[in-house]
Amino acid sequence: MSKILEVKGREILSSGSTPSIEVVVKLKSGAQGSFSVPYGASAGIHEAFVLLDGDKNRFLGKGMLKAVENINKKIAPKVIGMDASKQKEIDKKMIELDGTENKKNLGANAILAVSVAVANAMANEKKMPLYEYIREAFDLKIKDYRLPNPMMVVIEGGQHADQSTDFQEYMISPIGRGSVKENVRCGIEIYLTLKKVLKEKGFSVNVGNEGAFAPSGLENNETPMKLMLEAIEKAGYKAGEDVGISLDPAVSELFEDGKYQLAKEGRSCSSEEMIEIFKDWIEKYPIITIEDTLHEDDWENWPKLNAAVGEKVAIITDDLTVTNPGRLKKAIDTKCGNAILIKLNQIGSLSETVETCMLARKNKWMTVISHRGGGETNDTSMVDLAVAVNSGFIKVGPSRGERVCKYNRLMEIEEELGKKAKAQGKEFRKTN
Repeated sequence: MSKILEVKGREILSSGSTPSIEVVVKLKSGAQGSFSVPYGASAGIHEAFVLLDGDKNRFLGKGMLKAVENINKKIAPKVIGMDASKQKEIDKKMIELDGTENKKNLGANAILAVSVAVANAMANEKKMPLYEYIREAFDLKIKDYRLPNPMMVVIEGGQHADQSTDFQEYMISPIGRGSVKENVRCGIEIYLTLKKVLKEKGFSVNVGNEGAFAPSGLENNETPMKLMLEAIEKAGYKAGEDVGISLDPAVSELFEDGKYQLAKEGRSCSSEEMIEIFKDWIEKYPIITIEDTLHEDDWENWPKLNAAVGEKVAIITDDLTVTNPGRLKKAIDTKCGNAILIKLNQIGSLSETVETCMLARKNKWMTVISHRGGGETNDTSMVDLAVAVNSGFIKVGPSRGERVCKYNRLMEIEEELGKKAKAQGKEFRKTN
């Protein structure tokens, strides 16, 4: 009854008005599941291939009809009739059908859409939440559930906003309230207070791609942290106890001619100088995580950064590792960090994503499951993935419907697990 009966892909719009893909998978049992793929405006060069149409007369070349056609005419005939409970086999079949290392023939967007839609269909057939089904499907040896904390982008710049900062994301990470619901409330109250702080100082409170503020006229790349500390205090919380600061400078976007070009400050920096900048900030501010602080191929200097501050903060690799188990293994072996950002569409299948998460867990690296900045959808499967693998954080903006639906799903899961625990005579209030 779990055999795949139908696979149907279609082109949709993501939050940035960029096209994306949605797939619906129907099973012989009558159950069905869907998944819509996010689109990353800021993407690392080592990410799996996103197949675009390239027709400049349609969506400025970013249409996805080719990928949709690959789903409906190439992938569907191969997976229809397969047992949907065999997630690894289905993903392997699609990867072999593509036949390339980075999925450039079929498109990682096409493969991923089918992969997660199959998992959602099976979860629905079994009448269990996706996070529980992922643990079952991949036989994950994790005994309990520890829910991720929110990592909220509150000020954004770089590729995600115009005329703001050189660095891409400044985040607040509530960690001290004991429950998802309270940590989310803490973050949102700080975000709304930050809006008041910015308005009082004459800054714009328009939001960027991720629902964070993108003010122009900031003095330098350090200014956002001062504004965030003011907002944390005025909201009635304690920095370093209730909430920490997280940074994602995304400096690969700034790397040119062997240097990091900080236009906001009128200077160029070497990798060693960038490390010194972040060492200084970590001493001055309650920073608990830093991400993408060096170039995506700077294998020489990532270990130096880790040696300098890795015992104080979580050093998150993103563009360096791109949810790729091979690149993650190299990063682990060379001691490039202690945490990894996970994005489903960086690698292009659920099986490879889970493999990467479990490799990180085995080596005591924290996982952070992330949205995409330029083109998110209302799909919440990434949240269930985060819960399934006990991620430390989910990284999502604090406003706009495609962002807040992720937090709503996380709070819903907390309620579900709380009810189950209560039925067993226990209390569930576990966050990482």
